[in-house]
Amino acid sequence: MIQRFIELGEGYGDIFELCELTRVNKKRIHHAFIFTSRKEDKEYFSIAIALKPINNANFFPIYICREGIPNIQLVPKRLAAFKDTLEELQIEPIRIDIKHSSTFADTNLFYQYVIGVLRLNHLIPPLQ
Repeated sequence: MIQRFIELGEGYGDIFELCELTRVNKKRIHHAFIFTSRKEDKEYFSIAIALKPINNANFFPIYICREGIPNIQLVPKRLAAFKDTLEELQIEPIRIDIKHSSTFADTNLFYQYVIGVLRLNHLIPPLQ
């Protein structure tokens, strides 16, 4: 099974796009994630949804808005919008602490690391 991150941007429009993807694909949601990472003593949030494959497709997409939400207030508005969408759909997000993507030389290495973390914690299916 191909498991791949599909990266959206970091702005409000991208967050709302992820929220709408979540609503439209409610029946396909495998898990929703809130990743936290640290860079230079600042905490950042990434939000993501993992969708179950369609029919017999061998593709497991994970849509993500990577590290675009700094933790500078009690609940950042972009994070609150994502949480509100999940609450509306009765989906409980899974919170995971991960390394910041700047730790890696390449974004692909970062995503391989995150997929490894998710597999080790049995949050996404193993390779077949």
